[in-house]
Amino acid sequence: QVQLVESGGGLVQAGGSVRLSCAASGSIFSIKSMAWYRQEPGKQRELVAQIDAGGTTTYLDSVKGRFTVSRDNAKNTVYLQMNGLKPEDTAVYYCRLASLRWVTGTLRNYDDWGQGTQVTVSS
Repeated sequence: QVQLVESGGGLVQAGGSVRLSCAASGSIFSIKSMAWYRQEPGKQRELVAQIDAGGTTTYLDSVKGRFTVSRDNAKNTVYLQMNGLKPEDTAVYYCRLASLRWVTGTLRNYDDWGQGTQVTVSS
């Protein structure tokens, strides 16, 4: 089994900064990518930032230049540094792990999600 533990959310004023962390533990053969999504009430979950095994990053247009995704491979941890926060960044942020795991002698693809952490930006 794999567990994702997120931390770092909270209440922050507009223009402030928050750093989210997501640590993966368990029987992982290799990590393909780690990503952050967010979801506002009544809206679909959207990809905010992703970092793949080679370190290539992808960002939602509205966060480019403000958010930075990074990984600590030794700790199987992904971070999201959020600067210049705006009220429209308010959402529950979820970590997603795409990995390969050995299951009954076969390598299989898995997607796992964290429990979510609330980020609220006040104006």
